[in-house]
Amino acid sequence: MDKKQENFEQAVENLKKMMSTMKYGSITLIVQDNIIVQIEKNEKIRLK
Repeated sequence: MDKKQENFEQAVENLKKMMSTMKYGSITLIVQDNIIVQIEKNEKIRLK
C-alpha cells in the first residue's frame, strides 16, 4: 500500500471517530501536496 493511500485510510478512521462523538460542530481537513496533514475539530456545546 502506498503512503497516500495509507494516509487517506488513517484520516477516514480518525474522521469516523470524531464524528461519532460530536453532536454539533465542524471538522476541517488541512491538505498539503495532496496529503491530509492535519485534522481540526471544533465542537460546540448547546445549552437549552
